[in-house]
Amino acid sequence: MRTIDLPASGPGHSAPLTHVGFRPDGKRLATCSYDGTVIVWDTGDPSRPVPLARLRHRRLVNASAWNPVDPEVLATASADKTVAVWRVDAHGRGTLRTVLARHTDDINSVAWLPDGERLICVSEDGRATLWSAADGVFLAEVGSHEAHCMMVSVSEQGLVATVGEDGLVAVSDPDGTAAPVTRRYDSSIEGCAWSHSGRLLAVARDDGAVDLLTAGLDLVRTVPVSTSAARAVAWAEDDSSFVVGAYDGALHWFDVVGTRLHRVEDRRVWPRSVAVAGGVVAAGSFWNGPHLYDLTTARETAAPDTPTHGPNALAQRGDELLVGTDSGLVVAVRTDGPGTEDTGAVRTTVLTDGPILSLAVDGDTVWAGTYSGHVLRHDGTTLTSSPGLGAPVPSLTVHEGTLVAGTYNGEFLLLDPGTLDVLERIDAHDGSVKSLTAVAGGFLSAATDRTVEAGGPRGRSKLWEHGNLVNAVAALGSEAAASASRDHTVKVGRLVRQADGGWRAADVQTLLGPDESVKCVALLGDAERPVVLAGSYDFGLHAWQVDWADSAATLASGRVLAEFAQGLSCMLRLTDGSVAVAGWDGRVLVVGRDRAGRPEVRTSLHLNELLTAGAPEDRARESRARESRTTGSRTTEGRTSEGRTTESRAA
Repeated sequence: MRTIDLPASGPGHSAPLTHVGFRPDGKRLATCSYDGTVIVWDTGDPSRPVPLARLRHRRLVNASAWNPVDPEVLATASADKTVAVWRVDAHGRGTLRTVLARHTDDINSVAWLPDGERLICVSEDGRATLWSAADGVFLAEVGSHEAHCMMVSVSEQGLVATVGEDGLVAVSDPDGTAAPVTRRYDSSIEGCAWSHSGRLLAVARDDGAVDLLTAGLDLVRTVPVSTSAARAVAWAEDDSSFVVGAYDGALHWFDVVGTRLHRVEDRRVWPRSVAVAGGVVAAGSFWNGPHLYDLTTARETAAPDTPTHGPNALAQRGDELLVGTDSGLVVAVRTDGPGTEDTGAVRTTVLTDGPILSLAVDGDTVWAGTYSGHVLRHDGTTLTSSPGLGAPVPSLTVHEGTLVAGTYNGEFLLLDPGTLDVLERIDAHDGSVKSLTAVAGGFLSAATDRTVEAGGPRGRSKLWEHGNLVNAVAALGSEAAASASRDHTVKVGRLVRQADGGWRAADVQTLLGPDESVKCVALLGDAERPVVLAGSYDFGLHAWQVDWADSAATLASGRVLAEFAQGLSCMLRLTDGSVAVAGWDGRVLVVGRDRAGRPEVRTSLHLNELLTAGAPEDRARESRARESRTTGSRTTEGRTSEGRTTESRAA
């Protein structure tokens, strides 16, 4: 297993924060990151968090948990399939005490039992397991899910709650004899949190609501939160209120009876994790450190100061490759090839403060889909924004003069490409629309409902289905397509247009090679004998030579063409037939074919090096005024007064 090797970004993280966890007294905060590290911060002064210790795993770190008995002990859970137990002393020295045996899959969440001696770990294979923290001994399996188990929370009475992508909520007592209590939802549940008294369990639902349940999982009330999935919940210490992070890019405050108190929107915030202690709220970030807020007023007391520039999206504009990043920066870089004078020449445009997830281009006009749920349009001089679309926008394409946005809510939004007005909303998939790519007469779509489809906005044809969610789809003209999945495979097939206008796939093959989820895919060469390129969370750029007549030969043809220092994020077929490849380590490759038709790396660039060299910036963005971050206020008579954050329209 390769180890993440990202350059340090000052005293903070060099990639987005996946989790925040307060020590019960609020004096320490642990932040976990995609950069493979955990930073312990001194938060005794919430206006000035100070980094004390940096702890390292081999892969991204998903969660942490402070010991309820010994305040110097911290458990951290990683995609390297381990849970580490550390002692972080008052001087910030971190010492590794125990590493639990390798799990069978990535660890998503970890929690201590009240005795401070045992840990519950939940992982992507659906298992919930009990361990002795002192010696790393496996004790028992306490539950299982049919899909990824996403989070665990333990009450002060020792009840263990787990939730998962299968929609199951389960409560069990490892020290009791009663059978687990379960409750089933129709869609994924990603977050849960016991109140401090243990009387209520808050469950974050995929439809944007939070359910408050009893220990027996009876419904007390449903609290509508957002138009997009609710992801994380944290309770105030007196259980009078709770804070929710949602995929609308905002933080939401409610009292225990469900009255909205505040709504905070900041495009730097990644609200997949929230924590509360000592009257302070902490939230994750796409930048290099945590966001801290006053629990009562929702006023921001501290924020990160340095963006991270992990690439998420690629597009081509003339002879420039456009790279959309976590910071909201679009980097335009020349990639002509080795020895070309202009190779590596770079221009940058700041469109927003938060992640750009998708890009589309028509002439000089660039559209960007954002995590905050907006589509931005930049024509070289003017920046405009759509209204809030209610969910992140991970995919964009242009179809018959209309801009099509695929969202986390499973919709196709048809937008006017000039005004960005929403013309129509279409329920397209039963999961997030992760990827769109144009073909003649339509477009392909890939989604978390495991399917790949083809057609126009309506009446679409299913081409094939994967064993898990599909991260990306790519086309070679209108003759072939390939898709990348979390099931560790790539599928490739011929595209056939039928007499009735529908589509079907022929000669579908499954390609093996990556050891982890496959994130991106592209096709190189011609449709009769294409090369498939795919990037994985195992840091590998994989290549296969497709033989339509001999699938067994294709099955054995895969090889690793290049290795990155982090997972690969996106690919794009360029107009000259080559393919651009980007990884979250900031590396960008251009891959072509040699005279024998084999794939070869032609150009290698690194965004961080180009940006550090001092690229000029064309700043077309809203003011990053800190006082405008809080867009909500206390409710009055059950009504909420909310402001709107709008994009600047002048370059």
